[in-house]
Amino acid sequence: MASSMNLEKLYDLKGRVALVTGGGTGIGWMIARGLASNGAKVYITGRRKEVLEASAVSFAEGNQGPGRIIPLVMDATDRESISAGQEQLKAKEGRLHILVNNAGQTGPVSPFLEDPNSPERKDPETLGRALFNNESFEAWSSLYSVNTFSIFFVTTAFLGLLAKGSEDVPGHNSSVVNITSISGCIKLAQNHFCYNSSKAAASHLTKMMATEFALKGVPVRVNAVAPGVYASEMTYDYIGPDKVNLVGKGVLPVPANRAGTAEEVAGTVIYLVSPAGGYTNGQEIVIDGGYTAVNPSTV
Repeated sequence: MASSMNLEKLYDLKGRVALVTGGGTGIGWMIARGLASNGAKVYITGRRKEVLEASAVSFAEGNQGPGRIIPLVMDATDRESISAGQEQLKAKEGRLHILVNNAGQTGPVSPFLEDPNSPERKDPETLGRALFNNESFEAWSSLYSVNTFSIFFVTTAFLGLLAKGSEDVPGHNSSVVNITSISGCIKLAQNHFCYNSSKAAASHLTKMMATEFALKGVPVRVNAVAPGVYASEMTYDYIGPDKVNLVGKGVLPVPANRAGTAEEVAGTVIYLVSPAGGYTNGQEIVIDGGYTAVNPSTV
């Protein structure tokens, strides 16, 4: 009994098969490295083959852990591409234990919203018209396709393989982790209404999936991780202490006074998909350095 409390047993990922969308760069790459470093075989997906291959090679050459990282070209916003990816994984592995829906983009931005001196904020009519003219239905739909719709379609396409993966270890179900954002938890627009609302939708979609799968007897857990300010392609890969609050755009600064680290986001995902997190379902874990504690939020 004591051996089950051993750290390696609690967070053991050896023999587990994982797939991370948008896994070649940014937060997705942090997560993929963390899973593979702890023994998982990780398929990283995206549209840019060269980026995926370069990331996989860097992991192998760096001898970063006992697991493996394998590139798999798949567009998480295209049904045919998702189906093709599912067929490849089914042929190669026959099951899936971990799915991380990480693919995401920023979308339309209205910079003048946070500038009190901008002419667009002269009066309500001017502000409303500026927001109306600056964005489009097409841009909103495109962003929702990446940030929200992809979670539904990728998860449902791989659901059978995830259920198959739950047969491997009694009492330990396969796991879906959706990477949302604090932007979906706060009541500020941060210059991008579309991005924040798409992430809020992803958060609620997480809870609906967890509930529906549980009610239907599907042995797959669904949770979410909502990162605060982290380095990624969307935030220019590195954020120094002087830039954290420029990115966060909060009413008050981030209490931690720094960006999050790869270890912190990967460690949270590892908890959720490992035996340690096996009793967690339908939850969203916010890792934000205290941002939502001091800014208006829904959590």
